[in-house]
Amino acid sequence: MGERVLLADIGGTNARFALLDDGVIGAITHLKVADFPSSVDAVATFLSRHEAGGPAAAAVMDVAGPIENNRCALTNSHWIIDGAELKSRFNLRSAKLLNDFEAVGWSLPALQHADLFPLGGTQGVAGAPMLVIGPGTGFGAACYLPNEGRPAVAVTEAGHATLPVTTEREAQIVAKIREQLGHVSIERGALSGMGLEHLYRAIAALDGAAVAQRDAAAITQLALDGSCATSSATLDQFCTWLGAVAGNLALTFCARGGVFIAGGIPPRFPERVARSAFRKQFESKGRYDAYLRPIPAYIVTKPDISFLGLKSFFEADAAAGGRLPANELAT
Repeated sequence: MGERVLLADIGGTNARFALLDDGVIGAITHLKVADFPSSVDAVATFLSRHEAGGPAAAAVMDVAGPIENNRCALTNSHWIIDGAELKSRFNLRSAKLLNDFEAVGWSLPALQHADLFPLGGTQGVAGAPMLVIGPGTGFGAACYLPNEGRPAVAVTEAGHATLPVTTEREAQIVAKIREQLGHVSIERGALSGMGLEHLYRAIAALDGAAVAQRDAAAITQLALDGSCATSSATLDQFCTWLGAVAGNLALTFCARGGVFIAGGIPPRFPERVARSAFRKQFESKGRYDAYLRPIPAYIVTKPDISFLGLKSFFEADAAAGGRLPANELAT
């Protein structure tokens, strides 16, 4: 019988836990961070509900905050997650922390066709890097590197890179957003919840449209039901920039294994992305059009893929004798 492993995906608002038993991920439990004074209390509560199966021998957790020396102070919570403390308190062999998008990167080899909505391209190259990007509350990007059987995940701060401009219209939009933000990043300018809101206000101002102030969820809904022309234009521009950024990062990492789009926003409207200029902008890289054309792109439709990534990391770490480092450079 294999050992029991505690898996956790911890953000500023919600903490999700599951147990890996004999290589199988169990049911995922959702707990509110605000309901517990500390991460140790939340872990203790979860484990107490599963005592019948025996104690956990190890833990792998992804966290929404900077990691230093296997310790993280959550960006949007008072919780501190300390691997050494968890290891001691729960008598674990090991307790490792990963950046939250690093865990998503580790999930890529485990995804199946049923987990994906295709966005063009043909077949990924076996053994080539695989890129994942995620527009949601922010913008994350990571790349799975197979490394001939010694896999690793490169975590980035790509969301804070400058938003690319390829048309006069985009230049006008960026100039309008720059009036408020100064530097217009991928994340704040377009590809996140706040990015959608900045994009919506800029388009309304350029077009002289008298529209109500709306949050990202309302903008998306009104675009999808066709009741607001400015919201619709905003979502179309979002998809266009998503393609441009995805293509840029695919070139950066030579991600011929495929490009995967996760995050909280695109899975809500995969058909809209497929009908948009996403693929055109993805491939429109001058002399490297032909390089990008066969690279498949997908929207990840499977929920809770972080747990697939945590499982993959644990298995790779076990194969490496527990010497596989988590990436501590990302925030």
